Amino acid sequence: MSAIFTGSGGRFVPSDHARGPWDAESLHGGAPAALMARAVERLEAPGPMLLSRLSIEFLGAVPLAELEVDARIVKPGGRLRIAEVSLAADGREACRGRAVLIRREEVDTPLRAAADPIAPPEALAREDIPLPPHGHPEGFARTAMELRFAAGRFTEPGPATAWFRLRMPLVDGEEPSPAQRAVAAADFGNGIAAELRFETHLFVNTELTVHLTREPVGEWIALESVTEHGPEGTALAASILHDADGRVGRAAQALFVAAR
Repeated sequence: MSAIFTGSGGRFVPSDHARGPWDAESLHGGAPAALMARAVERLEAPGPMLLSRLSIEFLGAVPLAELEVDARIVKPGGRLRIAEVSLAADGREACRGRAVLIRREEVDTPLRAAADPIAPPEALAREDIPLPPHGHPEGFARTAMELRFAAGRFTEPGPATAWFRLRMPLVDGEEPSPAQRAVAAADFGNGIAAELRFETHLFVNTELTVHLTREPVGEWIALESVTEHGPEGTALAASILHDADGRVGRAAQALFVAAR
């Protein structure tokens, strides 16, 4: 089976399945973001810590080239740990992140159900992603992810809700963790809920922040997304994250917007 990345020991080579839609030689944000989540998780032995928040700043386009990922705990603790993670290509830092890990334990707390349940992915048709302007058929959205819309469409500007499932391992020979699946999907909010046409405008995420309230279950993650534009080429894409059991977190992306 193909994989999005191959490698080990902190160095990874992306496949064409990691490619993004804007530039044939750059990655989709979801691919390096999920790789950074993996690096943070591997700092912790399996146990009671939840990756509660991951905030990633994209310092520039992430090239389709060998990547080096480094993560470290900067605030140890039994209840709260904070980690920093960096992703670099050819000696240049391309992404910088900070993660919050919180101890998990059994507490009797109320769980809020979704006001309007989302149709399950099994009841929805698979979406065929259009070929991007650069013309390459393999890419993160087209071949690494399976996408099924519950509301909205790529071709319809406005809010949208869609299910996402990784179709292949993030790293060769590994099963993606629940958090890796959630982070990989979370970067699609600005894409599915775009208010502008892909053919006429850029709306590129400059950062991604994901909050999880619990560990997701299953292979599918749904995004209930909306984009809010400011008057001067800035915007915010916000998403509620769901799994098969209901709400599981939120994600946000600050966008750079410009006419092509």
